[in-house]
Amino acid sequence: MDFLEMAKLRQSCRSYDAERPVEREKLMAVLEAARLAPSACNAQPYIFTVCTGETAREVAKTTVGLGMNKFTSEVPVIIVVSEGDYNKTAAVGSRALDNDYRSMDIGLTAAYLTAEASTQGLGTCIIGYFDDKKIRRLIDLDRKTRLVITLGYPKDGDPIRKKARKSIETLVREIND
Repeated sequence: MDFLEMAKLRQSCRSYDAERPVEREKLMAVLEAARLAPSACNAQPYIFTVCTGETAREVAKTTVGLGMNKFTSEVPVIIVVSEGDYNKTAAVGSRALDNDYRSMDIGLTAAYLTAEASTQGLGTCIIGYFDDKKIRRLIDLDRKTRLVITLGYPKDGDPIRKKARKSIETLVREIND
């Protein structure tokens, strides 16, 4: 499968097979892809905390509210992405240009992680609705939680939904001199 084909098929999974664990080699492939993602000044200012079992179930509870994310109770693996430190070069650049490289880098690593998960036959959902304070207490984290990513096998028969995306003409502006 080439990248564009994978991008067309990848979707946020909201229906997981709770009885099917993620194999260690697939989990490590997903984390390796995240590690290889581009990062400003190669700072990699993030930390991944992989939660399974009872810890995953407790973290899942912190993502449910306002009618959202009920599916997380079925997820075998939850990856908490928290802030890490900039290296000196990225810290200087971020301050000098008032650019939040950390957020950009976390977005890039999440994209790589979810793309590799798709190639491994796994489903993911990037979750931004969560209780940071509860997560930090649950997993003894001294850094701000930025994303929660669910990971597991989609339930059999989980359909690929049609993507609703803006047109290329709406998103792309070309300047030809």
